[in-house]
Amino acid sequence: MSGKFAQQVAVVTGGSTGIGFSIAQGLIAEGAKRVYITGRGADTLGAAADRLGDKAVAVISNVSCQADLDALKATIERQGDRLDAVFANAGICEKNPLGKTSEAAYYGMFDVNVKGVFFSVQTLLPLMKDASSIILTASICSSNGMEGLSLYNASKAAVRSFARTWANELKDRRIRANVLSPGFTRTPLMDNGLNMSESDIAALRQHVERITPLGYMAEPEEIASAALFLASEDARYVNGVELMVDGGLSQI
Repeated sequence: MSGKFAQQVAVVTGGSTGIGFSIAQGLIAEGAKRVYITGRGADTLGAAADRLGDKAVAVISNVSCQADLDALKATIERQGDRLDAVFANAGICEKNPLGKTSEAAYYGMFDVNVKGVFFSVQTLLPLMKDASSIILTASICSSNGMEGLSLYNASKAAVRSFARTWANELKDRRIRANVLSPGFTRTPLMDNGLNMSESDIAALRQHVERITPLGYMAEPEEIASAALFLASEDARYVNGVELMVDGGLSQI
């Protein structure tokens, strides 16, 4: 490895599985001093920390709860750390057919995917170094209007909007804010959020293979590598962008 993140400190919300875990894994492999990972499930989070090793610090945290975010900030402060990167990655995905969506479903989606992103960044901002980096995880669904996912699609469009504003708002500190928008990726969200069976996932995989120019569904590591690029010195002049990592699907 090149050591691109040597001695750096980062936070990855939603870091216990999927893309978040792969981001944390990549940071540590590239020399990070410490990576704070958050998640809501103690068992899953603990297992992730065990796999990542002693450079990972697991913090049970629900991004939709300000008290949990304050506790995360306090944990980082006790270590005396300053942050080189914040990956606001935690999110949920659930179907909500129009005409059958409850008010509770609306608040549940926006509390995590929008409120959670906003207040994660706002809470941790005082700990971020000048010229550090914010990476927000959105989705190609923010612009493609996928059927049955109107709340998810809209929540991710809000995330994309945050980066545009923050790139401008944080210019005096030279903090970059960029958006990572994955395409179809095999993560636990398919099982736990969308409640897809293995046969459902197999059918989706075949569909993705037909419609995606590169001809396959991504694995979390492939999405994480793009997130790491956005956080790295290689992207030092990249700011306010949405990087579509979808095998070309959104471009055709």
